Amino acid sequence: MVVKVRYLSGGESHGPCLTGIIEGLPAGMELNPGKINRHLERRQRGYGRGGRMAIEKDRVEILSGLRFKRTIGSPLTIQIKNRDWDNWRSVMSPEGEPPPDLIPITRPRPGHADLAGGLKYNHDDLRLVLERSSARETAMRVAVGSVGRVMLESFGVAFYSHVTRIGSIDAEVTPEKLPDLAGRVEESPLRCASKEKESLMIREIDRAKDEGDSLGGIIELYITGVPPGLGSHVFWDRRLDGRLSGALSSIQGIKGVEIGAGFTAAAMRGKDVHDPVEFEPGAGIGRPGNKAGGIEGGISNGQPLVLRLAMKPIPTLTSPLASVDLVSGEGAPGTVERSDVCAVPSAAVVAEAVAAWELAAAFREKFAGDYMEEVKAAYDFYINRVNRRLRK
Repeated sequence: MVVKVRYLSGGESHGPCLTGIIEGLPAGMELNPGKINRHLERRQRGYGRGGRMAIEKDRVEILSGLRFKRTIGSPLTIQIKNRDWDNWRSVMSPEGEPPPDLIPITRPRPGHADLAGGLKYNHDDLRLVLERSSARETAMRVAVGSVGRVMLESFGVAFYSHVTRIGSIDAEVTPEKLPDLAGRVEESPLRCASKEKESLMIREIDRAKDEGDSLGGIIELYITGVPPGLGSHVFWDRRLDGRLSGALSSIQGIKGVEIGAGFTAAAMRGKDVHDPVEFEPGAGIGRPGNKAGGIEGGISNGQPLVLRLAMKPIPTLTSPLASVDLVSGEGAPGTVERSDVCAVPSAAVVAEAVAAWELAAAFREKFAGDYMEEVKAAYDFYINRVNRRLRK
C-alpha cells in the first residue's frame, strides 16, 4: 500500500488568511500547535526584513483533523490569519465592487512574476498576480512542513540550517558542525554560524538598503537521522533528489539547488567524488565521507542529507529598474511594493519546512499505516532488517 500524502494551500498576501489542507497523516500522531507556531516565529526573524514582519504575528488555528492534540486520520485544516487584512479590506475584498479610488498596478517589476503572470491569466491589474506570488505564501508552507517535521522528529530525524553567504560575504562552515553550532545559529539575526562574518553581512545589507537595492545568498541544510530507502531508483518522479530539488527550487527567489558535492563534483574525478563503502569490525558497513549528500540513485542512503540553495536578490527595489506601463506602453520604473532588503535567513527556515514536507511524504510512502502504532511497527521492522544486513 502506498499512502498518498499531499496538501493544498490558498490565500493572498493581503487577504483575510492563509489556509492549508493536509491529507495522509496517520491517526494518533501527537501534534501540539505550539510547535508549528515556533517555526512560524523563526520564519519572521532576520536582519533585512521589511515592515510587514512588524505587523504579522503568525499563529496557526487548526480547524479540523485534530482532537486533544492528536490527529484523527481525517484531513488537517490549518489557518493563519493576516493581521494586515484590516488595512486592505477595500482593496482585496472578495465581495462588492472596486472602490472608486482603486489604482491598478500596471508596471511590472523585473524579476518578479508580475508580467508573466499577467500575460498568463490576462490580468490588467497586476495585484492579482503579486498577491499570490508573494513570499507571504511561505508562512503556510512553514506551517504544513512543520506538521511533517513533527512526525519525522518522532522517528529521530533532525533539521539544521544556516546561511553561508550574503552577497559577497562568505561564511562557509562544515555542515557536520551544525548540530554543535545550532544554538549560535538560532541566536544570529542572519542564521550565520560565524560572528565575525555576520557583522560583515549586516554592513552589506545596510549598504544595499541605503542604495535602494537588495541582496541574495546561499543556504545550507543538514538533515540527520533520515533512514536509508526513502525515494526510488525505479520511477523518475519518485527519486528523492529530484523531489527535494524541485520542492526547494519552488521557494520564491531560489535559483539553484545542489546536493552533497554538487557543482564542485563536475571538476573532480570519479575516484575523488564517490564515497567508498567500507566494513569496520564491530560497526559494520559504512562510509568515510559524504560527498553524495545522503542520496544515491534517487534513494536516501542513511547518511545525513546535505543540500544547498542559492537565493537571488529580492526583485522589489526601492530604486526600481526600468519597466513598461502595460496600459500606456510607455517606459516607466517598476512598481515599488513594501518588501525586504534581504530574506535569506527567513528562506532558510522555509527550506527546512519544505524539505521536511517532502521527506515526510516519502517516509509515509515507505512506511504505510493508518495509525501511528502501525507506522512505527513498519518502521521498526524495516530498520531492524537493514541493521542486520549492514552488520554482517
